[in-house]
Amino acid sequence: MKALCKTWWIAVRPFAFPASAMSVIFGTALGVTVGGARLNVPLFLMSLAGMMLLHAGANVLNDVYDFRKGLDREVLPGSGAVVRGLVSPETALRGSIVLFAAGAALGIAIACFVGWPIAAIGVAGVAIGVLYSAAPVGLKYRGLGDLAVFLDFGILGSLGAWTVQTGRLSWIPAVWAIPLSLLVVGILHANNWRDIAGDEARHARTFASILRDRGSLIYYAILVFAPFALVLAFIIVPAAAGLGPAMPAWCLLTFAALPLAARCLARAIRRKDPRRALDFVTLDAGTAQLNLTFGALSTAGLILDALVGRAT
Repeated sequence: MKALCKTWWIAVRPFAFPASAMSVIFGTALGVTVGGARLNVPLFLMSLAGMMLLHAGANVLNDVYDFRKGLDREVLPGSGAVVRGLVSPETALRGSIVLFAAGAALGIAIACFVGWPIAAIGVAGVAIGVLYSAAPVGLKYRGLGDLAVFLDFGILGSLGAWTVQTGRLSWIPAVWAIPLSLLVVGILHANNWRDIAGDEARHARTFASILRDRGSLIYYAILVFAPFALVLAFIIVPAAAGLGPAMPAWCLLTFAALPLAARCLARAIRRKDPRRALDFVTLDAGTAQLNLTFGALSTAGLILDALVGRAT
């Protein structure tokens, strides 16, 4: 139990909370403010806990496979429990199974209230989380890790949270979650970009290693700035073209996070000559902070729009 607690503690910090929880919080807010659902607090808390367990399980499993492949042996600020020597790979593997099982159990409990749509989303989420690292698939090592994270901890998290609250599927949470999902990918890419040399030495093919250094810089810039352009498009285009509900104008609050995105990109640009020694090493943590800020502002925009609408 002590080893499992250590595994969990390292797994959930510093990136798991903003990357996974914000998609659930955002999707829940969407379901209530746009989907017209009445907030079910117990189901929301169960959804949040389930996502955190799934993300922690995926993180720990990834620690195990990275360590076994010799990819992750140096202790860095975001290193997992195995690399830190807190638990053995075998104990961590058992811990990841427990975390996945606990998350799946919560998903089954939620499905009993909501029905098959959330069960299908949950099965897809667990499958992607396991196959991200686990042999023989290992999506991460085949250049598909970015897509897996985009779907699992972005789109599916938001869609699942919406479905939990409304009881139905919709394109709205899937599309409106794209900006947040890109930032989740940005966290992973910053990590993989830093590790290109070590990954290539062990024949691990991440998307960053495919793009190389220069391409990774361009890709990272897109990941951290495209979300702002998409929010603007989701506000303007549907209203102008009559394509369906437009994202509330209050979501322009997300632009308050633009300076943070600029600082992240500046750290990326100065990767070979950083102002502070760990600026590039901890770029994934800086991107996680951007994800958290952007997600909180997006959610605040939805809530303010609903409150103003009720007041008028």
